[in-house]
Amino acid sequence: MKNFVLRFAMLLLTASVLISATIPGDGYKIGDTATDFELKNVNGEMVSLSDYPDAKGYIVIFTCNECPYAKMYEDRINDLNNKYASQGYPVIAIMPNDPNIQPGDSYENMQQRAESKGFTFPYLIDEGQEVFPQYGASKTPHVFLLNADKVVKYIGAIDNNARDAASADQKYVEDAIQALEAGNDPDPATTKAIGCGIKVKS
Repeated sequence: MKNFVLRFAMLLLTASVLISATIPGDGYKIGDTATDFELKNVNGEMVSLSDYPDAKGYIVIFTCNECPYAKMYEDRINDLNNKYASQGYPVIAIMPNDPNIQPGDSYENMQQRAESKGFTFPYLIDEGQEVFPQYGASKTPHVFLLNADKVVKYIGAIDNNARDAASADQKYVEDAIQALEAGNDPDPATTKAIGCGIKVKS
């Protein structure tokens, strides 16, 4: 009986460790100040938010190669950077998945994807899977719009139609940027991110 209780206790402990390893924390809320990071870009260089001293804000997007939703949004993410980077709101894309679970999201495949799609933004790998839990990202894609002081102002989806950009009649990120430019808080400040769950190492 004693051995059974001991084995059961060990099983519970193992389960709790696995759960804590696979479920990210709550992450940032609207009004929180984001901590800077330093992650490797597909060109081999390290990138952080502090590399953009003149930024008025940052469009941080957790995305990947393999998720069908991420693929649907690739061109729109490029368009966001092409439109807003020159206005002081660069896109910083981060790939959060564990490539051992999702081999198509390996660093080499990220490099190939960035080249084939002509990404104009940095595409970083969260190798230690330390950044996405800080943000509370749970999907790909998942957007966090920060202001110049790295305060989180918007969290959620890019727009309201993943399958068809032309049919999206609510462009959440663009509307949020316009609100910041007008000196206002985005409304809505949060929307539901639609995409694939992040693949976390156990």
